[in-house]
Amino acid sequence: MQVTLKDIAQKSGYSVTTVSRALAGYSDVNEQTRQQIIEIAQALGYQPNLLARQFRNQRTQTLGIIIPAHDYTFSTGFYSQLMLGIGDAASAEHYDLLISAQEPGPEEMAAYRRMVAGNRVDGMIIARTRHHDARLRYLKEHDHPFVVSGRGAPDEESDFPYIDVDSQAGIYSVVQHFVELGHRNIGLILPSPEMAFTEYRHEGYKRGLIEANIPYRPEYVVHGDLWWSGGYQGAQSLLDNHPELTALVACNDLMALGAMSAIQGRGLQVGRDIAVAGFDDIPAAEYAYPSLTTVNQPIYEIGQRLVKMLIAIIERTPQQETQVLLPCKLIVRASSGYARRGE
Repeated sequence: MQVTLKDIAQKSGYSVTTVSRALAGYSDVNEQTRQQIIEIAQALGYQPNLLARQFRNQRTQTLGIIIPAHDYTFSTGFYSQLMLGIGDAASAEHYDLLISAQEPGPEEMAAYRRMVAGNRVDGMIIARTRHHDARLRYLKEHDHPFVVSGRGAPDEESDFPYIDVDSQAGIYSVVQHFVELGHRNIGLILPSPEMAFTEYRHEGYKRGLIEANIPYRPEYVVHGDLWWSGGYQGAQSLLDNHPELTALVACNDLMALGAMSAIQGRGLQVGRDIAVAGFDDIPAAEYAYPSLTTVNQPIYEIGQRLVKMLIAIIERTPQQETQVLLPCKLIVRASSGYARRGE
């Protein structure tokens, strides 16, 4: 039978909180108390190797991540898949997760200071890098272990450990697919210019048009907020101003689903009147009506690999790669429709 913190607390006479902090090496626990608790834990067989490692290195065995507070689509979006991968991998490695939800800005940075300066976590995981990212700068300045889901922007140095997908190639494959179906008037809904990956996806779109000898028209490009509402508003704006559009590429699935709703609200049929594609391949994409053509990136796997990379950095274990660029794959579904003839 597995020994728990509650078992140690009952045996020692201390609270579960005191036991937990003593075993994690917190300085607010009296040294004599700490030694007594460690001896009891070892006597009971409570993961002695893990305990010794924690105590020796003064580690918390906790990883931290801060997600957007306004992600009201958490249960179906990018972060849900990423957190599943992170959570499963952390649990397998006997690490806990400390999660905070904050709006980008001063409150977010205050949360980083609480986690890092307060020694609450051994390392941080950052998702979706931004231009001139203050989070990266803070962690570098404090020499705190961290890994990132995403590279720096094309005009910035990616001098940190990361895992990313080749999203430029992914968006290029979508444009190429729509061109092969006969589309020439293709709109694009980009993320905010603040996001580091925005320009990669923009370049993929432009490259797809150029190789098909289709002029790039900046008026066919709008920015959204990565949520359903951003795609809805972006599609409304594009179709109001450019009714000649026959296809829309959204740079994530949630915006694509919002765009589909805007199209259907006009009495148009997705896949017949206007083709739509997204990026991510979240579960909702397959079960949308019609099902959504998208670019699959292995979000769950990325979450797992980020944890393994971060723990290796924390434990100073040599790694073959600390900067990984993964391929992505076009998934064609009903929202693409069929080849257009005579247009």
